[in-house]
This record gives sequence, structure tokens and C-alpha cells, in this order.
Amino acid sequence: MKKIEIFNLNLLLGISLIISFYACGEKQDFPINEKIIFQQVYVPVIQGKTTTIAKLEIKTEQQEMLNGLEIELQGDIDFTSLSINLLLEDGTKESLQGTFNKEEKSWSLTEEKSLPTGKLAMNINVDLAENADLKGRFSLQVPMIEISGEKVQPSGQKENLAYRIGKSLRTEGDDGVAAFRIPGLATSTKGTLLAVYDVRHDDSSDLQGNIDVGLSRSEDGGNTWNPMQIIMDMGEWGNLPEDQNGIGDPSILVDPVNGDIYVVALWLHGKPGTAAWRSSEPGLTPDKTGQLMIVKSEDDGKTWTAPSNITQPMKDASWQLFFNGPGKGIAMKDGTLVFAAQYKDHDQIPHSTIIYSKDHGVSWQVGTGARSKTTEAQVVELSDGQLMLNMRDDRGGSRAVYTTVDMGNSWNEHSSNRGALVEPICMASLIRFNSEYLLFSNPASTEGRYNITVKASDDEGITWPEKYQVLLDDQKGWGYSCMTKINEGEIGILYESSQAHMTFQILPINEIISSE
Repeated sequence: MKKIEIFNLNLLLGISLIISFYACGEKQDFPINEKIIFQQVYVPVIQGKTTTIAKLEIKTEQQEMLNGLEIELQGDIDFTSLSINLLLEDGTKESLQGTFNKEEKSWSLTEEKSLPTGKLAMNINVDLAENADLKGRFSLQVPMIEISGEKVQPSGQKENLAYRIGKSLRTEGDDGVAAFRIPGLATSTKGTLLAVYDVRHDDSSDLQGNIDVGLSRSEDGGNTWNPMQIIMDMGEWGNLPEDQNGIGDPSILVDPVNGDIYVVALWLHGKPGTAAWRSSEPGLTPDKTGQLMIVKSEDDGKTWTAPSNITQPMKDASWQLFFNGPGKGIAMKDGTLVFAAQYKDHDQIPHSTIIYSKDHGVSWQVGTGARSKTTEAQVVELSDGQLMLNMRDDRGGSRAVYTTVDMGNSWNEHSSNRGALVEPICMASLIRFNSEYLLFSNPASTEGRYNITVKASDDEGITWPEKYQVLLDDQKGWGYSCMTKINEGEIGILYESSQAHMTFQILPINEIISSE
């Protein structure tokens, strides 16, 4: 697929790529055995956690003996350990005995192993230190495997990507919480990173349920994070339990004029046992329909107001449901604050739109529907002042993209609509990086929520060249993501990865905007 960063350590890491086994002081290149396949598992490698980063697949036609195995890591990373698990065809898992040399960053088999007939897989697992550098990169090679006395190299090692480090900002079990979902990420006027997300106390299900909105803050560019705060919690409002007062699907926005920070989210009152998407009804009051709530911070996200209800006068009483698009909002050049939004009309057909404030959050207005059968959207301002709405499309296959010149009173189909950005029906992130580029992230697949990829456009979203794409995670997860500009050289991304519910990574912009 896609990139860009085909494995070249001389370029990416400044150290030589080692693909040979050394014996008796002399370099030996072993022949490649096509029946032994090296398969990279390209995922964020989480600090302080064991991560499977590669597999060796072997098919034996008779009983064989594993006599030797050498694995080498390259990169200036604090590796804690490396281990190999042998997975047999019947599902049995066994550990291979070997030694890991931290100084040389190499692992060697120390005890021969009998291999039964059939399909086998060797999982290669790496452990990183809790404080492993989030900006670091490393690679892995298997220079030698010896089976029944024959020393060879596995096939499939020519085009490996260098691994990136990730932080598990939130995941299952943290603070006794079952699941964290729906990331939003923004950078305050003081440079603080602000991450918001659903705190789903009991299980991973959507509203209705015992759900609050949580916040994590980082004052050092994402390297370390303060303990989680709960910033939106409807408690036992109306004398109903917390699992009938869930609030979630947050979106965050920073007002650059005064530094105020806003978070909006959907509150559902009552209606137990069914999803908000189906149970919300026409009307305006909490007993009938979902409510759009907002909180505000005036001190860089340290403290927050109590939730305020801004459902009226924006919601049409005939609509089944009205709330924000999760992720983040923007501030336009003229100071207008804008969130993406969505509603289900009287026929229960969803539409994406925007809500906006021209008085720094005092009052809010709503646009018209941009396109039917669209839901979770993100918005950016184009260089000519138009707003671009990039939408999840229930038709599947690709993103819907429309623009407006009149704050959502009318909409025009963009040339990239339903063609330029593939999707499996999922939320995505869209941000502007300075005046030159738009950045987009989502699961870049039509078949499932995997291949989380960051893409760049240098022509205002008309095209998204393959050379401007970076793969982050090729395994399956929930797939939602949100990006923010950290500084002039880096972006941060918070996403639902295959490795943690809320995974944070730092990407240098020059690795996305590559001229190669």
C-alpha cells in the first residue's frame, strides 16, 4: 500500500541496515527461503507494553528441528526485552528459549526446538520502557534462521516500515473503566494538548449507558499527561440513575482570540436499553430527545463550567436527533467558531451540517443539511474562506465532501466528493496545517477499520497524493481518530488503535510531506 517510507535506515535512522548474520568475524549472507515468510505486524509500539511486531510463518511437510534463530533490532530506543512465541496449528502457544542482549539489541535462540508437521507461526514480541521516546523509530530484521541444519533468511523483509512509538493514553481497565472511545484532540493557545473522549464505565456500548466525557492534558507536547479529569457528567439528573444520563461523543474547540476552550457532547436522559441513535424522538425536551450540551474552560483546561444546554433554538422539533460531529471544531479567520454537527430528520434520515457562533460562544446557530445519509463530519476553512465539510457517508466506500460560502445555508459538491478518500464507514479527522496543507486521517480501507493512515493534500483537498501518506496501524480497531498541530514541525494524533483504546503518537510533518 502506500508509502513513502520504504525501509531505509541510512535515511530514516542514520544507522546501517543489518541484514546479514555474522559468524567467526566474517559477514555471511544466507540464501532466502521462500517457504519461510517474514510478516511485519505494523502497529504503534506502545510504551511499557509487550507488542507483537512481526511473525515468521513456516509450513513444514515433516517434523523439523529449529536449530537457530537470530533477530536484530536497530534504533536508538530503550528496549526492555524481546521474546518469541511459537503458535502451532492447533492453537497451542509455546515460548522459545533465547537470550536478549540489550546492548547489541539482538536475540538468539539458546535451546533447539522440534517443529511438528503443519503450519506454524512465530510471533516476535518487543517490550519498550515506559518512557521510550515517542519520536523514536526502530526496525527489526531476521538475518538467520536455521532449520534441520540449513541456515537461511526468511523472505518478505525487503520493504519493511520503521516502527513508530505510541502512548496508551487510555485503555481498558484504566481507573476501573471498561472502555474509552471517541477521541478529540486540540492545542490550546498556551501550547497545551487537550484530549477528550468517552469514559464508558460499564462496557464499550454507545449511549445510552453510564458514560461521561473525560479530559487529559499534556503541557510538554504529548510526552507526559496529567491524570484524567471528568469534565461532563450529568449524574442522576431527573432522579434517574447515571446509566440513564449518559453523555458522550465529544468535540473540542479552542478560541484563539481569548484562549477559551469549548467541548460539546450529546446527553441522553432516560430511554434505557436502546441506543440513542434509535431511541431519541422528535421534540425539544430531555425526556423526548437527545440534548446538545456544552462546557467551557477559561484557564487552559484546568477547570470547567457545568454543562449548559444549547439544544434550543437550533434543533427543529421534528428532528429525531441533533448533536455535534465528534472530534474537534475550528475557529475561522474572522473569529467565527464552528463545529461539525448532524441531525436525523422527521423521516429518520441523517444529515451532516455545522453549528457556529459569531459571538465567541455566547450563542450558536445551525446550518442546513449538506447531504443525506451522512453523519460524523469534520470541518476546515479553505484558503478562500469557504468551509469544507468532510463527512462519514452511510453509503460506504468513500467520504462525502461538500463546501459552503454562506455558513451552511447552501452547499456545493466538492470535486473530491465520493472518490478521493476511501472509508469503511467510520469517523475521520481533518485539519489544516498552516496555509499549505490539509491533513486527513482514517482507516484507509473499504473493507474494515484497519490501515489507519494520515494523508496530506497540497491543493486544498482536491487530491491526496500517495507520496503524502503515512501508515500508522494496519491491524483492526475501532478506528476513530483526531489530529492537532503541536508545533511548526509536528502533529499529534489520538486514535482508537489495535493496541490501546486511546493511542497517542507524534508525527514529524516532514515525514508526511515527503518529496521522495
